Amino acid sequence: DYHEKNEENYLFPRFRQKHKTLDIVDVVFTPHQAGRRVTEKITPMCTVQTLHAADSSRQLADLMHKFIRMYEVHEAREDTVLFPAFRDMLTKNEYDALGETFENEEHKHFGADGFDLAVDKVAQLEKTLGIFDLKQFTPVV
Repeated sequence: DYHEKNEENYLFPRFRQKHKTLDIVDVVFTPHQAGRRVTEKITPMCTVQTLHAADSSRQLADLMHKFIRMYEVHEAREDTVLFPAFRDMLTKNEYDALGETFENEEHKHFGADGFDLAVDKVAQLEKTLGIFDLKQFTPVV
């Protein structure tokens, strides 16, 4: 309810007001909703007991794979179509003001240093799971 909510509250309404690329707004909104539903299923599965149960681990891995696959495509569409179109709609002052708004939202959501603490927490989880070192995922050709 942070990144997606910022898009839904601040980006999508501007597209709708200006009647610009409305089809892409609808396309990227759908994964937000689906992501929330998948997260609602994943969250209760993240317990030590669940993670050690083979069936639950497979179900959790399947849900996470689906989530990741969906967001890879979703993020690519945002980066190549939605965000460039959004940037073109705003003046420099509007863009800077929105950056301030996003920073205020970040502090409300995470606290003054909360975002940095969340990044550190994610890094620690990645280390625990053995996925922190990106070199292991880089193909050698």
